[in-house]
Amino acid sequence: MSADRRGGFRPAATRPVAGHVARKRFGQHFLSDRSVLAAIVNAIAPKPDDGLLEIGPGLGALTTELLHVASRLAAVEIDRDLCERLRRRFSDERLVLFEADALRFDPLLAADALGVRQLRVVGNLPYNISSPLLIALVASRARIRDQHFLLQKEVVDRIVASPGGKSYGRLSVILQAFYHVELLFDVPPESFDPPPRVDSAVLRMTVRERPLIDDLGSLQAVVTPAFAQRRKMIRSTLLPWLRDRGIEPGALAGDSRAEEISVETYCDLARQLRSISSIL
Repeated sequence: MSADRRGGFRPAATRPVAGHVARKRFGQHFLSDRSVLAAIVNAIAPKPDDGLLEIGPGLGALTTELLHVASRLAAVEIDRDLCERLRRRFSDERLVLFEADALRFDPLLAADALGVRQLRVVGNLPYNISSPLLIALVASRARIRDQHFLLQKEVVDRIVASPGGKSYGRLSVILQAFYHVELLFDVPPESFDPPPRVDSAVLRMTVRERPLIDDLGSLQAVVTPAFAQRRKMIRSTLLPWLRDRGIEPGALAGDSRAEEISVETYCDLARQLRSISSIL
Protein backbone atom coordinates (compact mmCIF):
# COMPACT_ATOMS: atom_id res chain seq x y z
CA MET A 1 0.00 0.00 0.00
CA SER A 2 1.24 3.48 -0.84
CA ALA A 3 0.30 7.02 0.15
CA ASP A 4 -2.37 8.83 -1.86
CA ARG A 5 -3.06 12.53 -2.29
CA ARG A 6 -5.53 12.56 0.61
CA GLY A 7 -2.76 11.65 3.02
CA GLY A 8 -4.14 8.12 3.24
CA PHE A 9 -3.22 4.89 1.47
CA ARG A 10 -3.97 2.89 -1.65
CA PRO A 11 -4.37 -0.85 -1.13
CA ALA A 12 -1.48 -3.12 -1.99
CA ALA A 13 -1.95 -5.88 -4.56
CA THR A 14 -1.78 -8.65 -1.96
CA ARG A 15 -2.55 -9.06 1.73
CA PRO A 16 -1.68 -11.76 4.25
CA VAL A 17 -4.35 -14.44 4.64
CA ALA A 18 -6.11 -13.88 7.95
CA GLY A 19 -6.89 -17.53 8.62
CA HIS A 20 -9.69 -16.66 11.02
CA VAL A 21 -13.43 -16.20 10.45
CA ALA A 22 -14.24 -12.68 11.65
CA ARG A 23 -17.07 -12.48 14.17
CA LYS A 24 -19.62 -9.78 13.44
CA ARG A 25 -20.72 -9.57 17.06
CA PHE A 26 -17.22 -8.41 17.99
CA GLY A 27 -17.02 -6.03 15.03
CA GLN A 28 -13.87 -7.74 13.75
CA HIS A 29 -12.07 -6.22 10.76
CA PHE A 30 -8.40 -7.21 10.81
CA LEU A 31 -5.84 -4.72 9.54
CA SER A 32 -3.74 -6.63 7.03
CA ASP A 33 -1.83 -4.07 4.95
CA ARG A 34 1.81 -3.96 6.00
CA SER A 35 2.34 -0.39 4.82
CA VAL A 36 -0.45 0.85 7.06
CA LEU A 37 0.89 -1.20 9.96
CA ALA A 38 4.32 0.36 9.43
CA ALA A 39 2.80 3.84 9.27
CA ILE A 40 0.98 3.30 12.56
CA VAL A 41 4.12 2.06 14.30
CA ASN A 42 6.03 5.02 12.87
CA ALA A 43 3.39 7.39 14.28
CA ILE A 44 3.55 5.76 17.70
CA ALA A 45 7.37 5.72 17.65
CA PRO A 46 7.61 3.21 20.51
CA LYS A 47 10.76 2.78 22.57
CA PRO A 48 11.96 -0.53 24.03
CA ASP A 49 10.93 0.33 27.58
CA ASP A 50 7.54 1.91 26.78
CA GLY A 51 4.52 0.48 28.58
CA LEU A 52 2.36 -0.45 25.61
CA LEU A 53 -1.24 -1.63 25.96
CA GLU A 54 -2.91 -2.89 22.80
CA ILE A 55 -6.70 -3.09 22.78
CA GLY A 56 -8.05 -5.75 20.45
CA PRO A 57 -4.84 -7.32 19.09
CA GLY A 58 -6.87 -9.69 16.91
CA LEU A 59 -4.55 -11.83 14.81
CA GLY A 60 -1.47 -10.06 16.16
CA ALA A 61 -0.46 -8.07 13.07
CA LEU A 62 0.13 -4.79 14.92
CA THR A 63 1.37 -6.69 17.96
CA THR A 64 4.14 -8.23 15.87
CA GLU A 65 5.25 -4.87 14.49
CA LEU A 66 5.27 -3.27 17.93
CA LEU A 67 7.31 -6.11 19.41
CA HIS A 68 9.99 -5.53 16.80
CA VAL A 69 10.77 -2.41 18.87
CA ALA A 70 9.18 -2.82 22.30
CA SER A 71 10.63 -5.40 24.64
CA ARG A 72 7.20 -6.27 26.03
CA LEU A 73 3.57 -5.25 25.76
CA ALA A 74 0.18 -5.96 27.30
CA ALA A 75 -2.97 -6.65 25.32
CA VAL A 76 -6.66 -7.14 26.06
CA GLU A 77 -8.73 -9.38 23.75
CA ILE A 78 -12.30 -10.61 24.22
CA ASP A 79 -12.31 -13.38 21.59
CA ARG A 80 -11.33 -16.69 23.19
CA ASP A 81 -10.17 -18.26 19.93
CA LEU A 82 -7.94 -15.29 19.14
CA CYS A 83 -6.49 -15.42 22.64
CA GLU A 84 -5.46 -19.03 22.05
CA ARG A 85 -3.80 -18.07 18.76
CA LEU A 86 -1.96 -15.19 20.42
CA ARG A 87 -0.72 -17.41 23.26
CA ARG A 88 0.67 -19.88 20.76
CA ARG A 89 2.32 -17.14 18.73
CA PHE A 90 3.89 -15.02 21.48
CA SER A 91 5.69 -16.01 24.66
CA ASP A 92 4.45 -14.88 28.06
CA GLU A 93 7.70 -12.95 28.47
CA ARG A 94 6.87 -10.73 25.47
CA LEU A 95 3.06 -10.51 25.58
CA VAL A 96 1.01 -10.07 28.76
CA LEU A 97 -2.43 -11.10 27.50
CA PHE A 98 -5.70 -10.34 29.29
CA GLU A 99 -8.73 -12.25 28.03
CA ALA A 100 -11.38 -9.66 28.83
CA ASP A 101 -13.93 -7.17 27.55
CA ALA A 102 -12.10 -3.88 26.95
CA LEU A 103 -15.15 -1.93 28.14
CA ARG A 104 -14.83 -3.57 31.56
CA PHE A 105 -11.05 -3.83 31.70
CA ASP A 106 -9.02 -1.66 34.08
CA PRO A 107 -5.93 -0.38 32.19
CA LEU A 108 -4.10 -0.06 35.50
CA LEU A 109 -3.86 -3.86 35.58
CA ALA A 110 -1.74 -3.63 32.44
CA ALA A 111 0.42 -0.87 33.89
CA ASP A 112 1.05 -2.92 37.02
CA ALA A 113 1.77 -6.08 35.02
CA LEU A 114 4.34 -4.22 32.91
CA GLY A 115 5.77 -2.40 35.92
CA VAL A 116 5.33 1.05 34.39
CA ARG A 117 3.94 4.32 35.67
CA GLN A 118 2.36 5.39 32.37
CA LEU A 119 0.83 3.48 29.50
CA ARG A 120 0.80 4.15 25.79
CA VAL A 121 -2.48 2.73 24.52
CA VAL A 122 -2.92 1.56 20.92
CA GLY A 123 -5.42 -0.45 18.94
CA ASN A 124 -7.65 -1.13 15.98
CA LEU A 125 -10.91 -0.58 17.86
CA PRO A 126 -14.17 -2.31 16.95
CA TYR A 127 -16.50 0.35 15.59
CA ASN A 128 -19.40 -0.77 17.78
CA ILE A 129 -17.61 0.05 21.05
CA SER A 130 -15.24 2.86 20.08
CA SER A 131 -17.13 5.85 21.53
CA PRO A 132 -17.98 4.34 24.95
CA LEU A 133 -14.48 2.88 25.22
CA LEU A 134 -12.79 6.22 24.51
CA ILE A 135 -14.91 7.90 27.17
CA ALA A 136 -14.24 5.08 29.65
CA LEU A 137 -10.48 5.51 29.18
CA VAL A 138 -10.72 9.12 30.40
CA ALA A 139 -10.96 7.80 33.96
CA SER A 140 -7.49 6.23 33.62
CA ARG A 141 -5.80 9.23 32.00
CA ALA A 142 -3.48 9.88 34.98
CA ARG A 143 -1.68 6.64 34.08
CA ILE A 144 -1.81 7.15 30.29
CA ARG A 145 0.63 9.19 28.22
CA ASP A 146 -1.02 8.94 24.81
CA GLN A 147 -3.33 6.84 22.67
CA HIS A 148 -3.18 5.89 18.98
CA PHE A 149 -6.32 4.30 17.58
CA LEU A 150 -7.54 3.12 14.22
CA LEU A 151 -11.21 4.10 14.12
CA GLN A 152 -14.10 4.70 11.79
CA LYS A 153 -13.29 7.92 9.89
CA GLU A 154 -16.62 9.47 10.84
CA VAL A 155 -15.85 8.98 14.54
CA VAL A 156 -12.39 10.54 14.17
CA ASP A 157 -13.90 13.51 12.34
CA ARG A 158 -16.29 14.01 15.25
CA ILE A 159 -13.52 13.79 17.84
CA VAL A 160 -11.25 16.38 16.17
CA ALA A 161 -14.07 18.73 15.04
CA SER A 162 -14.08 22.42 15.92
CA PRO A 163 -17.13 24.43 17.05
CA GLY A 164 -19.42 25.45 14.22
CA GLY A 165 -18.95 22.34 12.12
CA LYS A 166 -21.57 19.65 11.56
CA SER A 167 -19.29 16.99 13.08
CA TYR A 168 -18.78 18.91 16.34
CA GLY A 169 -20.73 17.34 19.17
CA ARG A 170 -20.76 15.59 22.51
CA LEU A 171 -17.76 13.38 21.73
CA SER A 172 -15.71 16.37 20.50
CA VAL A 173 -16.28 18.31 23.71
CA ILE A 174 -15.71 15.46 26.15
CA LEU A 175 -12.49 14.16 24.60
CA GLN A 176 -10.95 17.53 23.71
CA ALA A 177 -11.37 18.60 27.33
CA PHE A 178 -8.88 15.90 28.36
CA TYR A 179 -6.73 15.30 25.26
CA HIS A 180 -4.97 17.04 22.43
CA VAL A 181 -6.42 15.21 19.42
CA GLU A 182 -5.08 14.84 15.89
CA LEU A 183 -6.18 12.94 12.79
CA LEU A 184 -2.98 11.44 11.37
CA PHE A 185 -4.06 9.72 8.14
CA ASP A 186 -6.95 7.94 6.42
CA VAL A 187 -7.10 4.19 5.84
CA PRO A 188 -9.42 2.73 3.14
CA PRO A 189 -11.63 -0.36 3.57
CA GLU A 190 -9.37 -2.50 1.36
CA SER A 191 -6.71 -2.44 4.07
CA PHE A 192 -8.79 -4.80 6.21
CA ASP A 193 -9.89 -8.42 6.07
CA PRO A 194 -12.85 -8.46 5.84
CA PRO A 195 -13.15 -4.88 4.53
CA PRO A 196 -15.61 -2.64 6.41
CA ARG A 197 -18.16 -0.58 4.49
CA VAL A 198 -16.70 2.71 5.68
CA ASP A 199 -13.37 4.54 5.63
CA SER A 200 -11.14 4.51 8.69
CA ALA A 201 -8.52 6.87 10.10
CA VAL A 202 -5.72 6.87 12.65
CA LEU A 203 -6.21 9.17 15.63
CA ARG A 204 -3.60 10.42 18.08
CA MET A 205 -4.79 11.44 21.56
CA THR A 206 -2.21 13.01 23.86
CA VAL A 207 -3.30 13.46 27.47
CA ARG A 208 -3.37 17.14 28.43
CA GLU A 209 -0.94 18.08 31.18
CA ARG A 210 -3.67 20.33 32.51
CA PRO A 211 -7.14 19.17 31.50
CA LEU A 212 -9.73 21.84 30.82
CA ILE A 213 -11.81 20.28 33.61
CA ASP A 214 -11.17 17.59 36.23
CA ASP A 215 -14.68 16.17 36.54
CA LEU A 216 -15.87 14.04 33.61
CA GLY A 217 -19.29 13.46 35.17
CA SER A 218 -20.19 17.15 35.40
CA LEU A 219 -19.07 17.74 31.83
CA GLN A 220 -21.19 14.84 30.57
CA ALA A 221 -24.15 16.16 32.55
CA VAL A 222 -23.96 19.51 30.74
CA VAL A 223 -23.05 18.30 27.27
CA THR A 224 -25.68 15.55 27.00
CA PRO A 225 -28.77 17.82 27.19
CA ALA A 226 -27.02 20.45 25.09
CA PHE A 227 -26.66 18.12 22.11
CA ALA A 228 -29.89 16.16 22.61
CA GLN A 229 -31.55 18.56 20.15
CA ARG A 230 -28.47 20.02 18.52
CA ARG A 231 -30.24 21.98 15.77
CA LYS A 232 -32.45 23.92 18.16
CA MET A 233 -31.36 27.25 19.63
CA ILE A 234 -30.14 26.88 23.19
CA ARG A 235 -32.81 29.29 24.49
CA SER A 236 -35.23 26.35 24.32
CA THR A 237 -32.83 23.56 25.28
CA LEU A 238 -29.68 24.25 27.28
CA LEU A 239 -30.51 27.62 28.88
CA PRO A 240 -33.66 26.40 30.70
CA TRP A 241 -31.75 23.32 31.87
CA LEU A 242 -28.95 25.49 33.28
CA ARG A 243 -31.28 27.98 35.00
CA ASP A 244 -33.31 25.19 36.59
CA ARG A 245 -30.07 24.15 38.30
CA GLY A 246 -29.05 27.65 39.36
CA ILE A 247 -26.25 27.93 36.80
CA GLU A 248 -25.47 31.35 35.34
CA PRO A 249 -25.14 31.00 31.54
CA GLY A 250 -23.02 34.15 31.33
CA ALA A 251 -22.61 35.56 27.85
CA LEU A 252 -24.24 32.61 26.08
CA ALA A 253 -26.51 33.97 23.37
CA GLY A 254 -29.97 32.44 23.29
CA ASP A 255 -29.90 32.17 19.52
CA SER A 256 -26.74 30.03 19.62
CA ARG A 257 -26.83 26.31 18.93
CA ALA A 258 -25.01 23.63 20.89
CA GLU A 259 -22.55 23.05 18.05
CA GLU A 260 -21.42 26.70 18.21
CA ILE A 261 -20.35 26.66 21.87
CA SER A 262 -16.64 26.12 22.63
CA VAL A 263 -15.17 23.29 24.66
CA GLU A 264 -13.90 25.86 27.18
CA THR A 265 -17.41 27.28 27.69
CA TYR A 266 -18.89 23.84 28.29
CA CYS A 267 -16.15 23.20 30.84
CA ASP A 268 -16.94 26.49 32.61
CA LEU A 269 -20.61 25.51 32.85
CA ALA A 270 -19.67 22.06 34.13
CA ARG A 271 -17.51 23.59 36.86
CA GLN A 272 -20.49 25.69 37.97
CA LEU A 273 -22.67 22.59 38.06
CA ARG A 274 -20.14 20.75 40.19
CA SER A 275 -19.78 23.69 42.56
CA ILE A 276 -23.54 23.98 43.05
CA SER A 277 -23.94 20.21 43.45
CA SER A 278 -21.30 20.14 46.19
CA ILE A 279 -23.23 22.77 48.17
CA LEU A 280 -26.61 21.05 47.92
